[in-house]
Amino acid sequence: MTRFVIGPDVALVLAAERATIAPDHQLVAPTLLRSQVLTMLFEAVARGELDRAEASRRLDFLRGLRMRLLGDRVLQANAWRIADELGFPDTYTAEYIALTRLQADAFVTLDPRLAEAVRGLVRVAPLDDLR
Repeated sequence: MTRFVIGPDVALVLAAERATIAPDHQLVAPTLLRSQVLTMLFEAVARGELDRAEASRRLDFLRGLRMRLLGDRVLQANAWRIADELGFPDTYTAEYIALTRLQADAFVTLDPRLAEAVRGLVRVAPLDDLR
């Protein structure tokens, strides 16, 4: 089984596509993913890019994914160190990288700058590897 950490960008694409994850893969994310996705969908509705019903469908899809959400002390301590090391302005993104280091095989992001910044710390995989 391959364990992938996904960020909110990837989660939203999976929800929009109602994607099927390969059965031999497991998704993992920090607990903050729930709040980030909720906010991103709320903002998309406010901008008129989605209607409320579609945003709700996407949230329901994500809630139904077989995904483990983690956020313990060890993860937070590692996120702090990574954010400091990489000069991040906060620890949000660092939680995803820390979780990849601690619990997963690869990190999936759609952000090419982020992928490049963390390539020396964790393995970065393309979205297609989830399918």
